[in-house]
Amino acid sequence: MHPAVKAIASDSTLPAAVDVVVIGGGIVGAASAYYLAKRGLKVALLEKGHIACEQSSRTWGWCRQQNRDPREMPLSLLSMALWDSLAGEIGQDLGFRRTGLVYATDDAAMLAGWEAWRPTAREFGVETHMLSASQAADRIPENRRKWVGGIHSVADGKAEPALAAPILAEGARALGATVHQNCAVRGLDITNGRVTGVRSERGLIRADAVLCASGAWASGFLRRHDIKFPQASVRQTTVRSKPTVNVGNVLYCPDLAMTRRLDGSYTLAISGRAALELTPQGIAFAGAFMPQFIQRIKAVNMQAGTSFIKGPESLTAMFGSDRIFENNRVLDPAPHHKLVQAIMENVRTTFPQLAGIEIDHAWGAYVDCTPDAVPVISPTGHVDGLFLAAGCSGHGFGLGPGIGYLASQLIAQETPAVDTAHFRLSRFIDGSKIKVGSL
Repeated sequence: MHPAVKAIASDSTLPAAVDVVVIGGGIVGAASAYYLAKRGLKVALLEKGHIACEQSSRTWGWCRQQNRDPREMPLSLLSMALWDSLAGEIGQDLGFRRTGLVYATDDAAMLAGWEAWRPTAREFGVETHMLSASQAADRIPENRRKWVGGIHSVADGKAEPALAAPILAEGARALGATVHQNCAVRGLDITNGRVTGVRSERGLIRADAVLCASGAWASGFLRRHDIKFPQASVRQTTVRSKPTVNVGNVLYCPDLAMTRRLDGSYTLAISGRAALELTPQGIAFAGAFMPQFIQRIKAVNMQAGTSFIKGPESLTAMFGSDRIFENNRVLDPAPHHKLVQAIMENVRTTFPQLAGIEIDHAWGAYVDCTPDAVPVISPTGHVDGLFLAAGCSGHGFGLGPGIGYLASQLIAQETPAVDTAHFRLSRFIDGSKIKVGSL
C-alpha cells in the first residue's frame, strides 16, 4: 500500500502551447514548475499518475546537509534556504522543520567517517557536534548495542513527504502553471534537432523547452530519443507507524532510521537495506555501476524480481510501446515483509517506550541512482531545449527545492546559483573519472 498523499485537483484543459513542459510530478518536477512559473514562464506540469505518487511520498522526509558528498553541498545549502521560505511564499505548511538530526553508532569506523566529514562542515558553515558514547545513548537508548559515539547536526531537519510536492504544484498553479494528472507523456515532438513539444496521451502540447523530471522512468523515456542516461533503481522498504509517544524527531543508527511526522506517527526504515533487482536496463548499464556495486556489495541484496518484466527497467520499457507510462500509473512495489518485521523489532528493542508501537502501513519504493550517486541537472546535449533533472540517488526529497530552482535557472538561461559542473549528464560519456559518492 502506498502512503496517503495530499490530493490536488487537475486542470481540465490541456494548453495548446507553453514555454516549458515539466514531465513528472514528484518533488523535483513540482519544484521546477514552481520556480519556472515564479520566473514568469508559462508552464504545464504533466504526471502519468498523481502528484507525488512514487518516490517523493515514500521517502524518509529528511532535509539534511550532514554527511553529504562535497559535490552536493552548495546545492544542499541552497535547498535548505529555499525550504525555509516556501511555506511563507505559498501560504501552506510543507511540514519543514529544522529539528536537528541525531546519529549514533557502535561502529568505530563509521564514527571516524563522521569525524572525517567535519572539515566539509566547517568549509560550508554547517554546525555539527560529535557526541560521546553517553550522549549518544541519552538520545538513542539502544539495549542490544553499546554506542561508541555519534553526531548531532543542529540545523538539519525534515519535511512532510505527503504534502511537499502537492503544495509545490499548487504553488506553481497559483503563479499561472497548469497541472495535469493521469496524463502520461508518450514522447517528444522534435523539429530539426530541437524540442518543439510533447506528445501526451491527451494530445500535443507545443513547448520551447521540456524538463524530464520523471525519476525512475527518466532513462527509459530518454532512450526513446537515443539519449543515454545510466540509471539504476534500488528497491527499498519503509514503515509508517500509528501516532505514538515522542522519542525524538530525526534519528539514525545502523539498524534504524526514524522520522517523526506532524501527526505524531513515525516513518521507520533501515539504512542501506535495499534490493538491487536484475533488470534488462541494469544489465545494459552494469559496467557503469560496477564501481558502486563493489563498494556497497555488503549493503545491497542482488535478487530477481518482477521488475525484469514490468516497470521502468523492464524489457517492456526498453522495447515496448510508447504507452508503457500510462500503463504504469503508479510504481508501487510491495514492501519486503521480513524487513518490515526487522524494522519493528529494532524500534521496540531500542525504545522501551515504543514496545507497543503499531504499524499503520508499509510500502516499497524504487530509488533511482546514478553511477556516482550524484544527481543530473543538465541539458541533455542531444536535443536542444531538452533538460534532465533525475538520478537523485535517494537525496531528491531534501535537495528537491534546490534541484528545481537550478533546473529553472538553466531553462531560463540564467546564471546558475551553484556550479553545475558536477551535475552535467555528459560526465558519464566524456571520459570523466566517476567517483562514487555517499548514499
